[in-house]
Amino acid sequence: MNLLSFKSKDIGIDLGTANILVTVKGKGIILREPSVVSVDTKTGEVIATGLEAKEMLGRTPKEIHAIRPLKDGVIADFTATKLLLKNILSRVCKRYNAIRPRVIVGVPSGITEVEERAVEETIIHAGAREVYLIEEPMAAAIGAGIEIDEPSGNIIVDIGGGTTEVAVISLGGIVTSNSIRIAGDELDEDIINYIKKELNMAIGEVTAEQIKKQLGCAMPLMTEMSMEVKGRDLSTGLPRTETITSSQIEEAMKESIFKILEVVKVTLEKTPPELASDIMEKGIVLAGGGALIQNMDKLISTETGMPVYIADEPLDCVVRGTEKTLQDLQKLRTVLKNSRKRR
Repeated sequence: MNLLSFKSKDIGIDLGTANILVTVKGKGIILREPSVVSVDTKTGEVIATGLEAKEMLGRTPKEIHAIRPLKDGVIADFTATKLLLKNILSRVCKRYNAIRPRVIVGVPSGITEVEERAVEETIIHAGAREVYLIEEPMAAAIGAGIEIDEPSGNIIVDIGGGTTEVAVISLGGIVTSNSIRIAGDELDEDIINYIKKELNMAIGEVTAEQIKKQLGCAMPLMTEMSMEVKGRDLSTGLPRTETITSSQIEEAMKESIFKILEVVKVTLEKTPPELASDIMEKGIVLAGGGALIQNMDKLISTETGMPVYIADEPLDCVVRGTEKTLQDLQKLRTVLKNSRKRR
């Protein structure tokens, strides 16, 4: 065994629009932070990443730029993503003494070849030796503990930050899938627009996300909830506080949630009859942050007539799937989209 193979560690990444999660083979999840980077516009240097950078969103002076470089599950700002990943990978490699690791990255199933190449190149530039891509719904299914290689149908609905992925899986492959670029970020945007239109008040992304987490629901709650929200009055330009209820937020998110529901139904309609009967028996597995929206499981169950289960630790399913794939790479190699080596 040469020194390189001894020092090399395998790393799994869930490159999410909202959060980046990193796992090191045999160590579990070792990093979980928002997909935000703040950069000095004069020098191009990274000032902060993750939570520290997220707290700067909408609050920076003009020489500091806080950005979310991933949009709808893919790279929107190549340079900023490269800086963010380089920063994260160098920290991980330093801490775990990993030299030029092999990396598996979860990507949306609707990703284009150009977007795939951008992800691969970014990870290689950040210092990886080899890059493998795995489709997020497949990684989420593995991470949720679904036996993907059995000859029976399973369906996973992964509602992330940028995309909602729905996939029917059997015999270690995706039989039919759909991906829409409507998910957590879109719901935040819906809340911002609703408060602007109905209450004539401006709020930021961070506040909208807090409202979604506290009051977001797909169907009316048994007991209505409310919270105080601070924003800027659009008539006077002065700060203002309003009380907002869960029924208002349900109304705000209704259209996007209906589109998510529609993509689940369309995928079920395209499912071969034999697999459909398996799914009817086993039910639908929900993963991703959107699985935590109150009554999301009840709404999908009511509309499809099928049992719906929320995966354990739904936010971690994709990264856990990359970790399990790393542990059994030979057996699970067929689930990978590609392999790219450093030249």
